[in-house]
Amino acid sequence: MTDKTTVESLEPQVQEKYDRLRSILGELGGCVVAFSGGVDSTFLFSVAAQMLGERALAVTATSHTYPERELQEARDLAALIGGRHREIVSEELDIPEFRNNPPNRCYYCKKELFGKMRVIAREEGLPYVVDGNNVDDQNDHRPGRIAATELGVRSPLEEAGFRKDDIRQVSRLLKLPTWQKQAFACLSSRFPHGVEITTEKLAVVEACENLLHDDGFKTFRVRAHGDLARIEVGRDEIERILDEGYRDKIHTAFRKAGFRYVSLDLAGYRTGSMNPV
Repeated sequence: MTDKTTVESLEPQVQEKYDRLRSILGELGGCVVAFSGGVDSTFLFSVAAQMLGERALAVTATSHTYPERELQEARDLAALIGGRHREIVSEELDIPEFRNNPPNRCYYCKKELFGKMRVIAREEGLPYVVDGNNVDDQNDHRPGRIAATELGVRSPLEEAGFRKDDIRQVSRLLKLPTWQKQAFACLSSRFPHGVEITTEKLAVVEACENLLHDDGFKTFRVRAHGDLARIEVGRDEIERILDEGYRDKIHTAFRKAGFRYVSLDLAGYRTGSMNPV
């Protein structure tokens, strides 16, 4: 990966945002980065590690809502970046308000998570906790932002004016493998609001999504509606899943995992399809 101040081939307006981001991170003097291994947090941690060295610490929360494959990828990415990385256990399922899955479920998760990260920041003598929120996230239903604001979490990508496409563009030029990674949300987002989230239900969804991942699908979600699975894949991948041989494989595997009925959403994958209207 390059650590050049000027990234070759960047559009001028994106270079300006990149310069602003480096300046913001440098002025922080140290930070704990909420690091999931996604597009945004990987880019943020990469730049923070460049600017702050040992004063940047990536923290990844492990829990039943976070698939093992994502955790391993976060470990690999932190090693690639070369910065400090720590794992903590997130216990959001122990919080009744989260487990009962209200529309503001993410508030309780982020409050617990960022609270733990603030403790780590104090122990490490790091003045800030930062997350990968960007400008495009302002248009989504994100109750977790309220918790972040209450706990003083900063969002350097948003402060620097970065949009998702900007982050992907710079990540590609920095040779970060996440530049074309698809968006990921925790497994709790696979259940309708008001339906209790349990470790058993999460394990079923994870097993089914692992199958789609291992079979090469790029964009997918398995939404759980009781004993019915509603599969969302990218529109360009719908034809593949409708192939008779593969369709039978999916149906058999999903039933074995714990679903009674298996359906395909003809609208295809879309973010926040379980969010309140």
